[in-house]
Amino acid sequence: MAGITTTDNVWQNWAGNQRARSSVSRPISVPQVVAAVTEAAAAGTRVKPVGSGHSFTGIARTDQLRMELNALATPSRVDRDARLVTVPAGMTLRALNELLATAGLALPNLGDIDAQTISGALATGTHGTGARYGCLATFVEAITLVTGTGEVITCSADEHPEVFAAARVGLGAVGVVVAVTLRCDEAFVLRAHERPAALPEVLAGLSDLITGNDHFEFYWFPYTDRAQVKTNNRVPVSDKPLHRLRGWLDDDFLSNTVFAGACRLGRQVPALAPSISRISARALTERSYTARSDRVFCTARRVRFVEMEYALPRAALGEALSALRRIIDGLPFKVLFPVEVRFAAADDIWLSHGHGRESAYVAIHQYAGAPYEPYFRAFEKVAAGLEGRPHWGKLHYRDAASLSAVYPRFDDFLRVRDTLDPQRVFANDYTEQVLGA
Repeated sequence: MAGITTTDNVWQNWAGNQRARSSVSRPISVPQVVAAVTEAAAAGTRVKPVGSGHSFTGIARTDQLRMELNALATPSRVDRDARLVTVPAGMTLRALNELLATAGLALPNLGDIDAQTISGALATGTHGTGARYGCLATFVEAITLVTGTGEVITCSADEHPEVFAAARVGLGAVGVVVAVTLRCDEAFVLRAHERPAALPEVLAGLSDLITGNDHFEFYWFPYTDRAQVKTNNRVPVSDKPLHRLRGWLDDDFLSNTVFAGACRLGRQVPALAPSISRISARALTERSYTARSDRVFCTARRVRFVEMEYALPRAALGEALSALRRIIDGLPFKVLFPVEVRFAAADDIWLSHGHGRESAYVAIHQYAGAPYEPYFRAFEKVAAGLEGRPHWGKLHYRDAASLSAVYPRFDDFLRVRDTLDPQRVFANDYTEQVLGA
């Protein structure tokens, strides 16, 4: 079969909570992708495109044929005047950011991790924060994919618009994305401002914080009334770069080395977790600096964890956080990670978490190896009652029946999927759970 280099390969995701043994295909050209898909379909084998493994769900798991696209040699093209870039789907966001920087361009918004492949980030609805910005898929101008029947389709708002509406956040279920064209901004500088704050103060001023900043998020530390507020705003020049020692101390040593040690201690001696959370909150100091946009948006994450994230109607955030505090206080174990809250604009992508409404995203985490399921299930019950939509790449327990009620175009997505992948070549246990057979 085209592109297969081994027939017994073990894969696991970044968090280590998803593992599988499968054959693997590493195509270097689009014809090889087509050959692998058509041969798999003829043999009744399922194919699962896989990125960098930064999803916590089983979205990338397969025990049949895993397809890795990091060697796919489709050409990169930068149209500086039109501010468009076309890149292979297996390129990482980190590599894309460097490519754009050399051309004087940048993505308008990013999440805080840049290790994902572009196709993986789009497929799961990866997002950053900012009231005027949707998920990364809203920056997509065109997608080229290989369907379950081996057809190569390029789709956009004008060409195959229904395929475009489905494929931008496609869960890997409608085809193998091989190339993506993205709309960019002129390269820009961000001024980052990070400060500790009282949670009641943050919630009372939420409207001004959301509308008064290009990008705003906050972290709440369980067992405390403390939060960390982060704002990023565009400025003309980088006039206050972060001192290298301060950057290492805050982002490497404290946020990774020291925090990892605190999590290990909290896992071994759970009674210490509330004290660790209080100390962590009090240890934060205010800082402000300027840098290239992607270097502000993206940070190193070396402390392993599992995560659930829900997109909620923005007006439901207060109720969700109140319920979350009660949940955490009532758990038979302790929570070792802060809760992250971000904001995003509405969009029109069929399976985007932000489809048709402004969203507040609430992300809950637990240190790898610590208990989490009762915590996640309890919060999911609250979020589902508030018409929440789970992030496709982060742990949740929803099924197609419950998800169809919160996605107005869910049936349209299934209809397009039936056309593009009638034999379910790209199905796996996860897509059967969230989309149905």
